[in-house]
Amino acid sequence: MDNGACVEVRAFSFIKEIFDRRGWPFPMEVPLEQECTAAELAEKLEIPPEKIEAVFVNGIIRKLNESVKPGDRVAFVPPGTPGPYRVILGIVGKKE
Repeated sequence: MDNGACVEVRAFSFIKEIFDRRGWPFPMEVPLEQECTAAELAEKLEIPPEKIEAVFVNGIIRKLNESVKPGDRVAFVPPGTPGPYRVILGIVGKKE
């Protein structure tokens, strides 16, 4: 499949465990023919919203309601990242 019609999806910690239980590759290529939000992508993958605190899109922390486009790289981050790293990574206040 053309990478332009997919997004590369990664997950960390507890979300990575979901990938492992489901036998998904890491990273995983997910078909995406049109733009959607990070939250919609998580829903498509059946990742429970309460398991996600933040999302990186192309290496930049974004809110879950921000756009993901075909060709993007996405990484889901669960709650529980230690305090100082939350600030350094920009996670604080990014869930909505």
